Amino acid sequence: MVSGLGVIGIVIGNDIPTGQRLQKVLANAGLGSRRACEQLIAGGRVTVNGAVAHLGQRDDTATDRIAVDGIPLPLREGIVYYLLNKPAGVVSSASDAEGRRTVLDLVPEVPRVFPVGRLDILTEGLLMLTNDGELTYQLTHPSFGVVKEYVVEVEGRLSREALGRLRRGVELEDGVTAPARVSALGPHAARIAIHEGRNRQVRRMCEAVGNPVRRLVRTRIGPVSDTSLAPGQWRNLTVAEVRALWEAASQPGHSAVT
Repeated sequence: MVSGLGVIGIVIGNDIPTGQRLQKVLANAGLGSRRACEQLIAGGRVTVNGAVAHLGQRDDTATDRIAVDGIPLPLREGIVYYLLNKPAGVVSSASDAEGRRTVLDLVPEVPRVFPVGRLDILTEGLLMLTNDGELTYQLTHPSFGVVKEYVVEVEGRLSREALGRLRRGVELEDGVTAPARVSALGPHAARIAIHEGRNRQVRRMCEAVGNPVRRLVRTRIGPVSDTSLAPGQWRNLTVAEVRALWEAASQPGHSAVT
C-alpha cells in the first residue's frame, strides 16, 4: 500500500507544471496586458522553441526561446544589454595591446559583455554592449543595415554641393557609399544617418567632400537614442528598446534614406 502511494506520488510530482504562464511572461516583457498577450497566443503569433504556442502553456525564460512574430523575446536569464556614452580616447574593444582604457572598463565586469560594432578612439557617443551573440550578429551584419546616426563638426564650410554628395553617395577607396540621410545643423555641422558599417565611414565621407572631421558623435543606434547619458555613463536598455532593436535588425536591406 505504501509503495503504491509512493508511485502515485511520483506520477503526480512529475505532472506539476513548471515555469510561468506564457501570457504572464509576455506581459512582463512589455507586450501588453495579459488579455492582449492571450490574444497574441490565440492568434498563433507566439512560438516557443520554434513551435506555435498555445493558451495555458507554461515556459521558462532561462531555457525556452520565445518569439512573437518571429522576434525573440528580450527577457532571458543572464543576458544583459547596456547603452554606453563612449567618451573620446576610449577604445571600443574588449582589450587593448597598448594598455589604453577600453569600453569594458566603463561597464560592470560581470557578466562579461562585448561591444556591438565599434567607434574609433576619437569618436564619441552611443555604443551598445551585450552578451547576446544573436542580436549582436543581427545588428552588425551588413545585410540588415541598421541605421546609425551621427552629429559631425567639420573643418571649413559645408557647401550645398558637399551636402548633396554626402546624400547621394561618396566615392571612397572601397567603393561608393550608399545614399545617406543628411541635414545641415549649421555652416560647420551636420546630422548624418548611414546604414553601412564601413571602417571610419563618416570621417572618410566628410574628408572626401573636402571637410575633414573635427568632432564626431554617434547619437542613435537604430531606434535607440538617449541625450541624458553623460560621457562615460551607461544604463541598461529597456525591454521595449531591445525588442525595437530586434525589429530593426530583422529587416534586411533597411536603408538610411527611407
